[in-house]
Amino acid sequence: MPLSAATPGDSLSLETTVRSVLDANPAINALQEEVNQAQSRLDESRTYLRPVVDGTVSYTRVDPQVKLQLNPDEPGFQLAPNNNYDGHVTARYTVLDFGRANAAIEAARSRTLTAADQINVTRRDLAFAAAQSYYSILFAREAIRVQDAQLASLRQHQREMEKRVEGGVSTNFDVTTTQVRIAQALDRRIDLQNQLRNQEIQLARLLHRPESAVTPVRGRFEYNPQPVNVEEALAKGSENRPEVKLAKDAEQTASAQLRVAETSNKPSLTVLAQAGGKNGYIVPNLERVRFNTVAGAQLSIPIYDGDRNRYQRAAAQSAIKGAQARTQDTQEQVRADVLQAVNNLQTSTARYDNSQVQISQATDALTRAKARYRYGVGSNLDVLDAETQLAQSRLSRLQAIYNYTLGQYQLRRATGEQIW
Repeated sequence: MPLSAATPGDSLSLETTVRSVLDANPAINALQEEVNQAQSRLDESRTYLRPVVDGTVSYTRVDPQVKLQLNPDEPGFQLAPNNNYDGHVTARYTVLDFGRANAAIEAARSRTLTAADQINVTRRDLAFAAAQSYYSILFAREAIRVQDAQLASLRQHQREMEKRVEGGVSTNFDVTTTQVRIAQALDRRIDLQNQLRNQEIQLARLLHRPESAVTPVRGRFEYNPQPVNVEEALAKGSENRPEVKLAKDAEQTASAQLRVAETSNKPSLTVLAQAGGKNGYIVPNLERVRFNTVAGAQLSIPIYDGDRNRYQRAAAQSAIKGAQARTQDTQEQVRADVLQAVNNLQTSTARYDNSQVQISQATDALTRAKARYRYGVGSNLDVLDAETQLAQSRLSRLQAIYNYTLGQYQLRRATGEQIW
């Protein structure tokens, strides 16, 4: 049942409000850059599986000349030139590293997934904050309308009191009492107006607009109860909540770090090939630069590292256990969030049903109180009390609808459902 229609001049629906908040928030951009950085690190780690090629050019001056003196009466035989030139291209490739590169790649991939899932958490929280601010504005507007209706009724009642005073059938005390109730109702309206303004400021902050600017929203404030399957909601939360995904990402990252530690002290086999030109060959012309090639292989076998690797593995295993414990705690928190959201929905439904009864009773009581006062068998205070009770009942119904609406979004948030 709709309580209010869009106010003329409004511009933002719930969907556009949420989308505008997500588009305007710089935290999303910052997290996206973290994803880009993680992806770059992943791409970098994949290069460990590729060969490395580099070029080198060098010049060396050696003095004195290196000569072999075979006969004191003859000039010595020069073994190396004074000016040494060397230029070559070298290619290196790790043939075997017992999974070290793949372990590093898997660890980098896990960090990339974590960065991406963190964006989903932030977007979810921002979307929920936007929806909460949106409905808070609608609630404050409708509450002000309820309060205005009470004020209009009280002022009408005051005018009737003044006429009765002029006719000599009532006293100024009744008028004064009515004015006191009007002042109290005005105080509540001021509070509601302040609440509305605060919510508009909050929405402006989410939209990154000036706080002085009023951000208009439009929409309908409705009560649409929906059945909830608790077991299905619990299963969805356990599977879809981004916090659960982050916790599992942490487990995966810790496991990847353990594999990195386990392979860091494994042997590695590297081959290289080199081609270029250099001088200094013992031939008739030492200065001549000649083409040369080099090929080789290197087997690196760690022997002793001071137990460093053992401590690294112990730390990684501890990190895995910690991540598993956090995953379990997150699953329990998800279950609690779902059950609390369901409980809030049930409570709001009960309060809405009760407020409907209260409104019916308060309306009847007000009609009877006015009639009794009109015929001189009731007091002005009875009418004022009935007016106040009716307004409070209407506000209670409005509060129940507001709580139920937010409860629906709390349940969607608890189950990991996307609301943007």
